[in-house]
Amino acid sequence: MTSTSRAPIPGHSPGHSPGPLPANSLQAHTVLPASSAILGAMEAGGPRVLVVDDEENITYLLGTALRHFGFVVDTAGSGREALAKAADFRPELILLDVMLPDLDGFEVCRRLRDGGQLMPVLFLTARDATEDKVRGLTLGGDDYVTKPFSLEEVVARVHAILRRAGRPAADEPTLSYLDLEMDDDAHQVRRAGELIDLSPTEYKLLRYLLANAGRVLSKAQILDHVWEYDFGGEATVVETYVSYLRKKIDRFDPPLIQTIRGIGYALRTA
Repeated sequence: MTSTSRAPIPGHSPGHSPGPLPANSLQAHTVLPASSAILGAMEAGGPRVLVVDDEENITYLLGTALRHFGFVVDTAGSGREALAKAADFRPELILLDVMLPDLDGFEVCRRLRDGGQLMPVLFLTARDATEDKVRGLTLGGDDYVTKPFSLEEVVARVHAILRRAGRPAADEPTLSYLDLEMDDDAHQVRRAGELIDLSPTEYKLLRYLLANAGRVLSKAQILDHVWEYDFGGEATVVETYVSYLRKKIDRFDPPLIQTIRGIGYALRTA
């Protein structure tokens, strides 16, 4: 299971807020010892996040993206290692792969909850079945991301979960693409500097498109993430709300919400 990432993650100067992380980003790397990375990040005082996945390239990719935004990151490659690190590292959020070589992510979450560890859990899963999502949420998970994922989506969800838990990250970025900007703290959207009024559903749809800028999203994915897994409506609701958004967002040039025939939609220039 691999990300669709390609481009380097940009660096940033100390004391400055990092810019938005490009969607689908990966860079060649030399892996630093985890203790060095953790120590350096702890000095910045960011929220602690434990990334659990048995694929080293995924833990590195997610760790790099999260550190870019000021998080303190540790990693684990198995369920038992995750339980041990959760006790020592005391993360404020866990990114937890469902398919692990020893204990699966659901069992890890159950043991954490049984042990009184109530930090938020964001599941990473290659399985898009509704029963898996329901099981994870029933066991105390807070959200899920289906592989392959975009880094922007994962980072955005981590910020959202921590905000709900009352622990927002320092220097949380504004989601943006060209002249389109979304400020979650102010709950405002601007295009070309002009404030755009959106309904709650329009805002949520635009946020999902922005978090996956450049990536083609199917109607099923949009329904799943914007209207949630238990939505019983028709897929035509996606077309309806995309039309609403276009009237507000794409009255500026260039148009950004593109229809990919037979597949879905993408936020990008033509």
